[in-house]
Amino acid sequence: MNLTRARQSLAGLSGNRGYVLFILVVVYTFNFIDRQIIGILAVPIKADLMLSDTQLGLMGGLAFALFYTGLGIPIAMLADRSSRSWIITVALVLWSAMTAACGLAQNFWQIFLARVGVGVGEAGGVAPSYSLISDYFPPNQRARALSIFSFGIPIGSTLGIVAGGFIASTMDWRVAFFVVGAAGILIAPIFRLTIKEPVRGRFDRDSQVRSPANLGEILRTLAGKKSFWLMSVGSAFSSMMGYAMFFWLPSFFVRSYGITLLDASLFYGAIILVGGLAGIWMGGWAADRFGQKNRAAYAYVPAIAFVATAPLYAIGVLSPSLALTFLAMLIATALGLVWLGPVIAAIQHLVKANMRTTASAVFLFINNLIGIGVGTVVIGMLSDGLQGRYGNDALKYSILAGTSLYLVAAGLLALAARWLPGDWEE
Repeated sequence: MNLTRARQSLAGLSGNRGYVLFILVVVYTFNFIDRQIIGILAVPIKADLMLSDTQLGLMGGLAFALFYTGLGIPIAMLADRSSRSWIITVALVLWSAMTAACGLAQNFWQIFLARVGVGVGEAGGVAPSYSLISDYFPPNQRARALSIFSFGIPIGSTLGIVAGGFIASTMDWRVAFFVVGAAGILIAPIFRLTIKEPVRGRFDRDSQVRSPANLGEILRTLAGKKSFWLMSVGSAFSSMMGYAMFFWLPSFFVRSYGITLLDASLFYGAIILVGGLAGIWMGGWAADRFGQKNRAAYAYVPAIAFVATAPLYAIGVLSPSLALTFLAMLIATALGLVWLGPVIAAIQHLVKANMRTTASAVFLFINNLIGIGVGTVVIGMLSDGLQGRYGNDALKYSILAGTSLYLVAAGLLALAARWLPGDWEE
């Protein structure tokens, strides 16, 4: 009897789209804890393993992006043909286990390979989640639902930075990896038991389309959508600095302002949490509010936000006052993350329901290969190159040079807005 009641309780949870969105946010939070904790731990890791900034950049960016981007598309094609919830569960276990393995590393190559493993696991997490959300929420609510899902980015980044900073300051950086890796593994069975696979495309006019599309068909469809490529590359340029900021700003605060690692984690954690939540929600609300009348708004909203992001980050990096730096970076972080809800929602509407997971994976491939794989390591290489001239401020001027990428992103999103209404699948 108790077993029957338990099954009925789980069935009730799995049919509740509010719960589904909540548990997906929890999983995405662990995704970003494991992805971003390396940023705050870069300070003690560099000292312990005697690494250069270039090696830190490779470890934080390329090591993760290498397989995360490459495996995303084949895993997404599998998700378009099979259970998305099972794929997310297996991915969660794998990336959590490899995060714990980072704590065992004794040199650069060992931690590099462990980070590759984290990327392999996380390749199966995001695109299937986008597709699940699109089948739980109708079109006029998707940007907000996807924005709420994207809350996992600031929440996970903040928890990774603050928890990592606290554990590294009071115990050891290796313990931080063990703790967050084990926590992710414990969440996996709860996710699998409580998430039901929904009918694909049940809210869409093409809901009769059930057979999975092959990769050639999907790529041919996307080839004719100029807005897809412009939004993908534009988002990638913003992500180059977005991921670089997540990774390098804790080290920047320690080096340029002389604050402790723990203080840097609390300082930047507050910026990401408050700014990130506000910006992501604002973007999703604006897209659903204005996008119903004019589809171009899904690209114009982030383009306008990016124009303001670059000068605000420049003010924050150059300011001698920590208070002004906090305010400028808080607003810049919010505006820099506005794009998530509008762009991700638009990607879901550029293809039919049976192509969504794979189309999302192609978008993530472009966005993350450039964003994660290039941005973090380029900032590290610039910092090493400027070290002789600027000393501890080398990182400051490297970040400052990179803020111009937000203006490039704004231009590409503005161009995408011209074609987006015509590319939209109603």
